[in-house]
Amino acid sequence: MTFKAEIDIMPLEALLDPQGKAVSQNMGNVGLNEITNVRIGKHITLMIDAETKKVAEQKTEEACKKLLCNQIMESYDFKLTEVK
Repeated sequence: MTFKAEIDIMPLEALLDPQGKAVSQNMGNVGLNEITNVRIGKHITLMIDAETKKVAEQKTEEACKKLLCNQIMESYDFKLTEVK
């Protein structure tokens, strides 16, 4: 079976997000004063060949923890869907 993992990685809430802060401060310059507290992260998609959804979840967790996410500064969440 093949699964598509969609992973969102965001800076931890307790940490400063300089890129998000810069975007927030400039929203007024483009007429979007109502938008505040922007936080910018990463969205990663990948394909996994696995026997079951549980195995695909384990592989996605492993990829996030070992390579994709710096857990000292970031958190992650993901969604798996079976590709037919």
